[in-house]
Amino acid sequence: MNMDPDPTLKYWLFLGCAIVAEVIGTSALKDAEGFTRLWPSLIVVAGYSVAFFFLSLTLKAIPVGIAYAIWAGLGVVMISLVGWLVLGQRLDAAAIAGMALIVAGVAVINLFSNVSGH
Repeated sequence: MNMDPDPTLKYWLFLGCAIVAEVIGTSALKDAEGFTRLWPSLIVVAGYSVAFFFLSLTLKAIPVGIAYAIWAGLGVVMISLVGWLVLGQRLDAAAIAGMALIVAGVAVINLFSNVSGH
């Protein structure tokens, strides 16, 4: 008997963990300076390792195409926000419009796709 009210919710949480870990790893890439600096390099490796681990768990319930589309879309938006907020990188109107389209695409997949695993 499954006591979990929504067994697929945990897989969506795993996907969220994978995305956050990937963003952390990607955020450390610049400081790693081509893997010549130890601590930022370890953060990159750990971030991507955790990200792929959680992505692999996600794929037990969410189709790979859907999971990867969400991972890539939200990852692009989140790393762009980190670049803007933390690294002081500028976002122009075209970048913001593009990210809005990515978010819209992820929303369409989640709300209207019959293969999204929910």
